[in-house]
Amino acid sequence: MNELRIQHTERDQGGGPPRWLWPVVATLVVVALAGAGAWWVLAARPVVVHTATATALAGGGSAGAVLQATGYVTPRRRATVSTQITGTLTQVLIEEGDHVEKGQVLARLEDSALRAGLGAARANLASAQAQVTTAQAQLTQAQADARRQDELVASGMVTRQAAEQARTAVATDAAQLEGRRRDADAAGAALNQAQVNFDYSVVRAPFAGVVTEKAAQVGEIVSPLSAGGGFTRTGVGTIVDMDSLEVEVDVAEAYIGQVKANMPAEALLDAYPDWKIPAHVIAIVPAADRGKGTVKVRVALEQKDARLVPDIGVRVSFLASKGEATPAQAPRGALVPAPALAQRDGRAVVFVVVDGKAVQRAVAPAAQEVGGLKSIPDGVSAGDQVILSPPAELRDGAAVRVEDAPH
Repeated sequence: MNELRIQHTERDQGGGPPRWLWPVVATLVVVALAGAGAWWVLAARPVVVHTATATALAGGGSAGAVLQATGYVTPRRRATVSTQITGTLTQVLIEEGDHVEKGQVLARLEDSALRAGLGAARANLASAQAQVTTAQAQLTQAQADARRQDELVASGMVTRQAAEQARTAVATDAAQLEGRRRDADAAGAALNQAQVNFDYSVVRAPFAGVVTEKAAQVGEIVSPLSAGGGFTRTGVGTIVDMDSLEVEVDVAEAYIGQVKANMPAEALLDAYPDWKIPAHVIAIVPAADRGKGTVKVRVALEQKDARLVPDIGVRVSFLASKGEATPAQAPRGALVPAPALAQRDGRAVVFVVVDGKAVQRAVAPAAQEVGGLKSIPDGVSAGDQVILSPPAELRDGAAVRVEDAPH
């Protein structure tokens, strides 16, 4: 019986795994199951996103609109006023928002040297005019002497030579008078030049308008040229003629044939969407932008008030002419905020929220950006909820939860 008993040491050394390995395996299995469960819970948790509504490119504005385009209010008369000579500013009499009249003084330069030069020019002119008066008196006297000599020669009291000398004196004095007159003319021209240079020390408004920018301060050097690098100003301020405000919009080449000169239109400012401004087409600029694929159109505004300011965003609806039955087909696509665009696998995409999930759509946005909006010809429709600033981990089909954007 003793020979048939199996020793414990021999049983532990059999073909199965060692007994100490089982706890390790069990621990690894538990960890793996816990990780898989956590991954499933996190994957199922919706991603918090913020959204915006895609807006229509065209056809969603005024009744009878043929086409819509975006652009900016632009003044036809805008001038950066500068000096015509280099000098130091002693007065700047404008601030942003000031209304100025044509010829109104905007600034003054240090003018002591110019004033002295003007005074010297006036003195030189007075001296030259005095010399003209003296030469005129001498000529008058010489002419009287010549007449008396001629009378004496006729009576035989003096020789003919004396009369000839008297006539020579008249000619000499006449030549001197002419020279003095030329000197006076030169002095007058020098005075005019000095006056012009002195007037250059005063900067005046070239036309009536509103100051939109004050570019220099008292004590700074201004120059019509960019001399002195960054230490020299080239302008005092910018003036805009508010009566010259109009709209410039970019119309896609594919739709420019629908726009005609004098075509009725309606403008909506981005800042005042409830104010519909009657307008009409002034002209189609005969040049295309190769990069944007657009043609510029000038539009006149038929109503103007203080809400109109340069460079404010505007959307123009081109209206069908009277008698046209139906408007032409509007462009496809929509406008989306620029932050809605993302890059995935080297291409531009937009994520649209559909039934609580992020649906990825490949897009080809237009090159231009107007008012922070990008034109998307295909892939997005007006009314779609697009995700703003999509997180890098957001993928097609991921569950999302929309929250209001922080203010």
